[in-house]
Amino acid sequence: MTIRLKNLAGLSRNELSAELNAMGEKPFRTKQLWHWIYHQGETNFDQMTSLSKSFRMALAERYEVRRPKISDTQTSKDQTKKWLIRFEDQQEAETVYIPENGRGAVCISSQVGCTLTCTFCRTGTQKLVRNLTAPEIVGQFMLARDFYGEWPTPTDGGRLISNIVMMGMGEPL
Repeated sequence: MTIRLKNLAGLSRNELSAELNAMGEKPFRTKQLWHWIYHQGETNFDQMTSLSKSFRMALAERYEVRRPKISDTQTSKDQTKKWLIRFEDQQEAETVYIPENGRGAVCISSQVGCTLTCTFCRTGTQKLVRNLTAPEIVGQFMLARDFYGEWPTPTDGGRLISNIVMMGMGEPL
């Protein structure tokens, strides 16, 4: 049986701090690790080179930075991209990138299924199954940033992803 390590992606800063506190780490480590996960988009502790080697090894023994999986991708003529995201329980929801001149929106699901029945949305064609967790919601945005090479956070104003739209009824929030 494979033991699943705890996923750090999707934790709040306070939750991340509590995890590092439990390891006996100093408070400044939270800021360092937060930067690597949410500004650099790094998933491999070995690549987090501003962290000490012993700290990286300790992290790798207990944690991982994991994204949900993409089970299908569709691209329309206007380059709108739809990803069908599969979560650990094998449930699926949709994430969509809608491009515009010099910017774009990522539409992120907050639920598996929906009661709104929007016909243009795959998630809307499913009955409501459950609310997504914070790591599942944040993971969708991180996947979009992975796909469009938006790591590290662009500082030159050349972002492809400029807006986030939440799909679903919002109960998880």
